[in-house]
Amino acid sequence: MQMNEPEAITAGRKIGDVILDMRNISLSFGGVKALTNISFNVREHEIRAIIGPNGAGKSSMLNVINGVYRPQQGEIVYRGQQRKNMDCYAAAKSGIARTFQNIALFKGMTVLDNIMTGRNLKMKSNFLLQALYWGPAQREEIEHRRKCEEVIDFLEIQHIRKTPVGRLPYGLQKRVELGRALAAEPQILLLDEPMAGMNVEEKQDMCRFILDVNEQFGTTIVLIEHDMGVVMDISDRVVVLDYGKKIGDGTPDEVRTNQDVIDAYLGVAH
Repeated sequence: MQMNEPEAITAGRKIGDVILDMRNISLSFGGVKALTNISFNVREHEIRAIIGPNGAGKSSMLNVINGVYRPQQGEIVYRGQQRKNMDCYAAAKSGIARTFQNIALFKGMTVLDNIMTGRNLKMKSNFLLQALYWGPAQREEIEHRRKCEEVIDFLEIQHIRKTPVGRLPYGLQKRVELGRALAAEPQILLLDEPMAGMNVEEKQDMCRFILDVNEQFGTTIVLIEHDMGVVMDISDRVVVLDYGKKIGDGTPDEVRTNQDVIDAYLGVAH
C-alpha cells in the first residue's frame, strides 16, 4: 500500500494519500472474465481517469468500487480499511456517489426534486414526522433544500429548477444527474462517461464543472471517458484497461507514450 507517498501539488491542489486501493481485482460472469487481476489506487483530491476500448471492463470496475458487483478475487481498501461485502447502500453511506452511462433520473420530477433525492441518506427524521412535515422533519427538509439550492447555483441551472427533467435537453439532464450526486456531498465521485453524447459546448461546460468540483470542494473524482482530449487535459493519472486487463497506468504524458496503450487503444502517438 502507498499510504506514505509524498503529497504532490497539481494545478494549485494538494494531492493527498491513497484513499482507495484496488488490489488484484478479478470479476467473472460465468465463463466470461470481465476483470483480471487489476490493481490501481486513487489518491485523495485527484482526478483519476479509467480509459479503454468498449468492453474493456471500465464500467464493471466502477460497479465494483460502489458495490454493485462483488469481485471473486482481490481486495478493496477504502480509507485504510479493507472493505468486505459492501453493497451500494453501504458504499453511498461511506461517501461514494456516482453518475451513470445512461441517464438515471426521475423524468416526471422537477430538477429540484431529482437533486433532493441525492440527500436521502442525509435525512434523519422518521417516516411519521416526514409525513406530517412537522417539527424536526420540517427544519431538516428546509436545510436539505438549502443544500440543493447551493448545488443548483453551482451548476448554473437556476432557470430550470422547477422544470420536469424529461423536458430538458440531453446535456442539461447530464448536469442534473451530476447535481444529484453532488447533493450527497461525496468524498469520491464516480463519473461514468459524463460527456457521452454531448456537443463541444456542453463538453466544455461539463469539464469546467468537474474541475470546479475537484478544486473547490476537494472531491476525489474517478471518471470513465472516451474523449482523449478531455482525459489528457483534466486528469492527474490515467489507468488503461483492455479486455479486462490493465495495460497502462500513469500520468497522461506517460500513458500517451505507452506503446501497449497506443497499439490497443489510441492508435497513434500524439
